[in-house]
Amino acid sequence: MTKGKNQHVVKHPEGWAVKGAGNSKATKVTKTQAQAIEVAQNIARNQKSDTKIHGEDGKIRAGNSYGNDPCPPKDKK
Repeated sequence: MTKGKNQHVVKHPEGWAVKGAGNSKATKVTKTQAQAIEVAQNIARNQKSDTKIHGEDGKIRAGNSYGNDPCPPKDKK
């Protein structure tokens, strides 16, 4: 299975938007960032891609990988 597009959570005039990397249109617009993160995580899990969570300033503040991470953590929790 090929890896899907990374999912970005970005500020939107109507709240927060989930956008696939390189897409001009939002996949989903929500009222809160938490709702948008949940949507982005579900899409990323299905597509085996990553999430990129942007702050109000537009800078990436967090993210998660749901695919094959080329640099997995060394500690085994």
